Amino acid sequence: MTTEKIDNVSLTTQANVYFDGKCVSHGFTLADGTKKSVGVILPATLTFSTGAAEIMECVGGACEYKLAGTDSWVKSSIGEKFSVPANAKFDIRVAPGCEAYHYICHYA
Repeated sequence: MTTEKIDNVSLTTQANVYFDGKCVSHGFTLADGTKKSVGVILPATLTFSTGAAEIMECVGGACEYKLAGTDSWVKSSIGEKFSVPANAKFDIRVAPGCEAYHYICHYA
């Protein structure tokens, strides 16, 4: 099931803009103190580094990702999630001409 709405949050209005605007996100905190972010990645191939473990949930568009230490790209579409370990790198790509990848990042 795809998350379509998140109620009762404290939202950071200043956007996090990465890779010359190819990734834009907003952080928010749930009432219980859980931190997450929601964002969009435009067509590009980008490399991210994690601090905390992350679960990336696709809520629009699609992407392909490749975790550090692996050679294969894996597709993630609406309703799908993938996990990234703490203190790791991963590549993510959205093909040119495709819809942007819309996501929720759940910090583990």
